[in-house]
Amino acid sequence: MTIKESQEIVDEWINTIGVRYFNELTNTAILTEEVGELASIMARRYGEQSEKESDKDKDLADEMADVLFVLICLANQTGIDLTDALKKNLEKKTKRDLNRHKENKKLQ
Repeated sequence: MTIKESQEIVDEWINTIGVRYFNELTNTAILTEEVGELASIMARRYGEQSEKESDKDKDLADEMADVLFVLICLANQTGIDLTDALKKNLEKKTKRDLNRHKENKKLQ
């Protein structure tokens, strides 16, 4: 599925099953909450924090999908074409970082 198709599928889901989009501020708060849940799993599973027994069954992919879903909602609400935005972002990063990472002694 492409990013464009993802945006269309999420829009269809929101307008049929979800009834309507939450407002942008509410969705921003939900995005923050979802990123926090993802960060908690990452810190406990891959970081130095101990993993709680209740965290061991949490699905990392599902948490990432929750973040992506809400981000797509916000893009749809604000008229952002995420395919175009990602292309432009990669062009910016490529121009800015063309040699920066290759020359970073910490990465070698």
